[in-house]
Amino acid sequence: MNLQNPKKFKMLIDQAHEVALNVLRPISRKYDKAEHAYPKELDMLSSLVDGMNEGGDGMNAGAAVNKRGDSESGNKNGINMSTALSIIEMCYGDTGLLLSMPRQGLGNSAIAAVANDEQLERLKGTWAAMAITEPSCGSDSAAIRTTATKDGDDYILNGEKIFVTSGDRADSVVVWATLDKKLGRAAIKSFVVTKGTPGMKVERLEHKLGIKASDTAAISFIDCRVPASNLLGNPEIDVAKGFAGVMETFDNTRPLVAAMAIGCAKASLERIKEIFKDELDEQYATPYLQTSNLAAQIYRMEAEWEAARLLMIKAAWMADNKKPNSREASIAKAKAGRVGNEITLKCVELAASVGYNEEDLLEKWSRDSKILDIFEGTQQIQQLIIARRELGKTSSELK
Repeated sequence: MNLQNPKKFKMLIDQAHEVALNVLRPISRKYDKAEHAYPKELDMLSSLVDGMNEGGDGMNAGAAVNKRGDSESGNKNGINMSTALSIIEMCYGDTGLLLSMPRQGLGNSAIAAVANDEQLERLKGTWAAMAITEPSCGSDSAAIRTTATKDGDDYILNGEKIFVTSGDRADSVVVWATLDKKLGRAAIKSFVVTKGTPGMKVERLEHKLGIKASDTAAISFIDCRVPASNLLGNPEIDVAKGFAGVMETFDNTRPLVAAMAIGCAKASLERIKEIFKDELDEQYATPYLQTSNLAAQIYRMEAEWEAARLLMIKAAWMADNKKPNSREASIAKAKAGRVGNEITLKCVELAASVGYNEEDLLEKWSRDSKILDIFEGTQQIQQLIIARRELGKTSSELK
């Protein structure tokens, strides 16, 4: 495993970095204060990203999933890696604005993970949000209560989803629902529900601590009729496989969330190093035990950040090379989420009045980073998944 960024992605990374500095940073505070206002500046940017994605490797969450099990020789750095490296730079600019990018929703990854070829073609170009969490079901995705009842050539959905990122703005929502509550997690399937479908209603938009540029919605489904062709993947209930198919989505999106945390923390680290540049050794020639306490804290944060970055790169590389990466994806998400929180908050603390003031973005980055340790599976859930993989236990054996 080469620990450097692949050379073929250098131009993509440089472009994303320039976008972060010249497009996202200048409007970051504006949309932090104007919560729920759509950032119109992203329309042209998203068109450019679409063009880059058409050319192959780009920043495209919707293409960031490979089917597991296909045999392919060699070492590949593909769409998972390019997406993750681009996300680091974009979140170096603003995490909330990245999450507001049209056609880059987490629902796109769900479509790519389990959709058949016909669905992939038909849904190409859609902007899909992901609706999993419910009022009575948070971290335990298997406890979903939203139902999907077959009725002729349609399914009828009933239930409520909360904390849906881009739930109001997206073209469609990928909804997790159960075909039969008695069969537990095995009966959970994902459905693409187009915006404006009768029975689907955005009930409210949440007011949040961070990522305020991104809309987070609560959505109800009351006798919402969805074509059977919009059930992603195989409609048959496979008790042996459970809902491993829909869960494959997380194996690809968790490294991307880790990349978000790494990008946000990178911004804070660079800012704190700029503030205290006179007290730091740029060459790292001073022995650690002989540095000041301030310098030692910054060096420790840099080491933790680098560890999180490398774990994320490994998980993304495994996805590109079609290797099972559930354990590594959770390790990367857990490490990056925690380290991102610690770094951004510590930088606010070290910067004192500068860090606590809205004149600087340090305080905003600390607020934005909190969600990155929560969504796509909390810190505790990631540790539980890692423990299961390490001990060879099933979800029923280790809860």
